[in-house]
Amino acid sequence: MNQTASDKAEEFGFGAGDLVQEWLWDDDVDEAIRENIETLTGEELVDEEYDGAVDGSIIWWRDGDDEDALSDTIVDAYSVLGQDGPMWLLTPKPGRTGAASAQIVQNAAKTAGMNASTPLTVSGDWNGVRLRAYGKSANR
Repeated sequence: MNQTASDKAEEFGFGAGDLVQEWLWDDDVDEAIRENIETLTGEELVDEEYDGAVDGSIIWWRDGDDEDALSDTIVDAYSVLGQDGPMWLLTPKPGRTGAASAQIVQNAAKTAGMNASTPLTVSGDWNGVRLRAYGKSANR
């Protein structure tokens, strides 16, 4: 069986005790991903209103949302991310409603000063792209 990050949430780079902030939640998100992250970390996800430091971030983004707003959200999420913890942009897979083009994701990440990795399948309907600030190592 091919495991995805939703089956094995540690592939996101989060660990026990990590506080993970979730951005742009809506009713279309994959609840299994959310539950697996919470199980792995032992902590509930905090929403975008949380203003303390966090250990990781996930951003749910769909095409049709404003690309500049995505860049702004990436900057906002990074501003509270401690120790350059894992930051993931989750988008619907190609062919699904809200699927975002790789170009839009890359442009928004670049505008926000981030590098975007190659997409990883994180569930049946969602891909994940790891974001890292320019000049940061691929290691956590």
